Amino acid sequence: MTIWQFNRQVSSRLLQINIVNMMLGQRLLRYEGFWKGVGTQAVAWSSINIAIAFFGNLFTRRRLDKLENPFEVSVVTKEAVNLRRVLWINTGLDVLYMVGGLILARTRGKQSAFARGNGMGIVLQGLLLFVFDLVHALRVPMTE
Repeated sequence: MTIWQFNRQVSSRLLQINIVNMMLGQRLLRYEGFWKGVGTQAVAWSSINIAIAFFGNLFTRRRLDKLENPFEVSVVTKEAVNLRRVLWINTGLDVLYMVGGLILARTRGKQSAFARGNGMGIVLQGLLLFVFDLVHALRVPMTE
């Protein structure tokens, strides 16, 4: 698999997972308190991730079209290194999201089930992204 195919696959998976995430989040919004908070986070995070998947794929296709030889070893290597770096940075950020969600759930969440749901929703979204980013960072192909 080329880096270009892999990049397209990552964007496609991110889109698919977050369409499901969005639908589940919208169902949770029908409830009150904790579950509404979890649903709020699912809808918010999936909206952002759907946009990232869409624009990531769009920009990759534009970059691919502009390159004279997109399969030249130096180009492929540079793309792979850049994608792997972004995924590793995101993996670290995902940990911070989870910590922030726990802090929210344990502070404001003591007085409000909705705030606790938001905090735990952030933890859940961060965990999903952590697994997603980690798995893909480990699988980035370094050659054609």
